Amino acid sequence: MKIAILNDTHCGIRNSSEIFLNNAETFYNDIFFPECEKQDIKQIIHLGDYYDHRKFVNFKALNHNRRVFLDEIRKRGMTMDIIPGNHDTFYKNTNELNSLKECLGHYMNEVHIIMEPTVMKYDSLNIGLVPWICSDNYDQCMNFIKECKADWIGAHLELNGFEMMRGLTNTHGMDPGIFKRFEMVLTGHYHCGSKKDNIWYLGSQMEFFWSDAHDPKYFHILDTETRQMQKVKNPHTLFEKIVYNDKEKDYADFNRNLSKKFVKVVVLEKTDPFTFDRFIDNIQNQDIYELKIAENFNEFIGANVVDDDMNFEDTGVIVDSYIDAVETDLDKDKIKIQMRELMTEAQALEIA
Repeated sequence: MKIAILNDTHCGIRNSSEIFLNNAETFYNDIFFPECEKQDIKQIIHLGDYYDHRKFVNFKALNHNRRVFLDEIRKRGMTMDIIPGNHDTFYKNTNELNSLKECLGHYMNEVHIIMEPTVMKYDSLNIGLVPWICSDNYDQCMNFIKECKADWIGAHLELNGFEMMRGLTNTHGMDPGIFKRFEMVLTGHYHCGSKKDNIWYLGSQMEFFWSDAHDPKYFHILDTETRQMQKVKNPHTLFEKIVYNDKEKDYADFNRNLSKKFVKVVVLEKTDPFTFDRFIDNIQNQDIYELKIAENFNEFIGANVVDDDMNFEDTGVIVDSYIDAVETDLDKDKIKIQMRELMTEAQALEIA
């Protein structure tokens, strides 16, 4: 038996922007369903954050997801076991009120919502599916993790010691050591993929923010007989960062295809303004979604920040550097996490 694993699909993300809805449709139509058909896959496991906004779901996003995903799994005779992630739940202290139960009712034959930690048997492989752990179900989940007779775990976990996004490791959250008795733990929540010991953060299947740029995206296929995981790459990208340094590279004949992309040009060195203007014109003449130009970083970073290895990629890098330079007894890692969460929330409201 082969199972398709999805997680963090975030239906309705970025204010239900057509750009991101269409990107999801491209992934499902061109990558996900063709590969499932090729390998005769009828079972899906979704590890949470099916929807994006915890408080509401846009009707446009609901309709779009029904057409491009839910109707497709019904038509293809597929079924999906799904656990709620933190973005699927209305309250932070309980999973009881969630968008999965409210919005997926018409697909009860195809979609099985796992509200309590449960061992599911997939051929010879027992997988313990664990919903988002909150104060309301904490004791139940801890007892399940300690006592359940499962070989693998599938969950939506916030563990310490793993990258939440490239360059930012979570120093809080649960101790991954409580899962050491399991052969493998597959989890969603963090959008960048990483693996350490028996813990595998699968990463999101699509790009949503600048932090996803140049970070390969995959969905995964589990073979229950061999217990091997296959990574299927999603080649469709939305974000393109270009580092401009005309002391090291000639941009006179720049011809990269940037159609249907968000483009950010990070200017390190610009000695020839004429060539730079032609370079920017080349980009703007393509069918791009947005162009951002970032330069003159010293103005924002301040003279008291010295970091020869700094990677000038996005606002988050500058904010982290500023926090590092400030003298305070407060937990700087926690401040960085909170600032990243605020920036992510702001980005989500940026595009309609």
